[in-house]
Amino acid sequence: MAAKAPVSPERRKKVLKVLFISLLLDLVSIDCGIPCFFPFPQLTPLKISFTFILPLFPKLLEFYRNVETQHSQTLLSQIFSGLNAYKNSFSRPINDRYDIVLLGGALGSIFSICQAVASPVIGTLSDRYGRRTALLWSMMGNIASVALWCAATDFRTFLASRIVGGLSEGNVQLAMAIATDISSDKDRGKTMAMVGACFSIAFTFGPALGAALSQVTIVAANPFATAAGFSLFLIVTETIYLYIALPETHFREEPTANGSAHSEKPAVEVTKRTNSHALLNMTHFTFILFFSGMEFSLPFMTYDLFGYGSKESGRLLGFIGLVASLLQGAVVRRMNPLKNVQLGVLSCAGAFIILAQVENQRGLYIAATLLAVTSSTVVTGLNSLSSFEASSNERGGKLGNHRSFGQAGRAIGPLLFCTLYWWAGRDMAYFTGAAGMFGVCALVLLSLKNPAGLTATKVTPMPEDVDPEVVKKEL
Repeated sequence: MAAKAPVSPERRKKVLKVLFISLLLDLVSIDCGIPCFFPFPQLTPLKISFTFILPLFPKLLEFYRNVETQHSQTLLSQIFSGLNAYKNSFSRPINDRYDIVLLGGALGSIFSICQAVASPVIGTLSDRYGRRTALLWSMMGNIASVALWCAATDFRTFLASRIVGGLSEGNVQLAMAIATDISSDKDRGKTMAMVGACFSIAFTFGPALGAALSQVTIVAANPFATAAGFSLFLIVTETIYLYIALPETHFREEPTANGSAHSEKPAVEVTKRTNSHALLNMTHFTFILFFSGMEFSLPFMTYDLFGYGSKESGRLLGFIGLVASLLQGAVVRRMNPLKNVQLGVLSCAGAFIILAQVENQRGLYIAATLLAVTSSTVVTGLNSLSSFEASSNERGGKLGNHRSFGQAGRAIGPLLFCTLYWWAGRDMAYFTGAAGMFGVCALVLLSLKNPAGLTATKVTPMPEDVDPEVVKKEL
């Protein structure tokens, strides 16, 4: 059976254009809460329609708290009772100003758990029925999620919108699967970096748009209906655009007349695996486990040490986002995916050590620079490495599993790390995090290897039985 024909440059350019525009629209509108508390854009499912919720989320939760905690039988009242019991279990008191942060973290964990469950299913469906089909169905779930937010006059409805969003959000993983479908081994790292750059761009413009929309109140029962309505408009626009402009990039082999679709297996589908998916998934899980705990605790630490409010925190996060954007555009897309991961985890370990001892804002911004390096490299690199280890007919499912492990780490990490932070103090928490990240570094440096697809493109001595002219044609 003939090998699958390579994607033409014109088709690749068209698909990348559609992906870029749709991700910018999507990242602003859909995942309406996580990044407020998980602030590094490369590690969360951000896009423009999503990111403008960032400045709204604390006030949104304060609105529900002020309305519903007056009655002890409401769902939110019961949740706050549980949070207070959790706070009171620590050896040092937690200021009431962090109630909203803890609630946001709990919502983030719920969303991550939903994503951990849904991601493998969405990826497998995209392998079976096509990326475009799976993406359009995912968009329908996102529309339902934001529509619930528009109608969320109570916290219960808002929580339902988060759960629906977590179970249906597959845009990022499907965008990565599409990017690998249309890319050669040589270009795959650049393409994945382009997808990552959308996150940073959306993170730059989305919050400002959200801040402007927060000043407009149309429905008194839901002061954030204006922002929700605009988010819904962006998502519907994106869905229509994808339906019209996005071609299918993954085609399943149809059965032959005698029903023997698998009677002959093309050699191109036999993927030589350098790194096992179990190793890549475990690396992703352990990295996100420690990193997400650190990022969630950062607002606590900056408030305790430097008295940071929302303005100062926004400046710090803006600095991280800007540096990450510049790195992705100028450096990351030119680097080998494995080198990206190695650089990122080493930078993160250094940031942990600095944060454990930092006493001034200069040291804080040095750590923030290292975190920007981490934010722009690790997840993008791991996704690229995972895509190299999967054939085209299983790539969606494998990338979905990979994302699921990361989301599981994100659901657990903040709870464990903040518990340690408040029981044992900042020094112990961050030094423990540094020790864990050095373990991740050992895993990355000693166990992960360059994929066979990338190794083959290097100028290295060829085996004697390989015809150089054949290699040139294949490249």
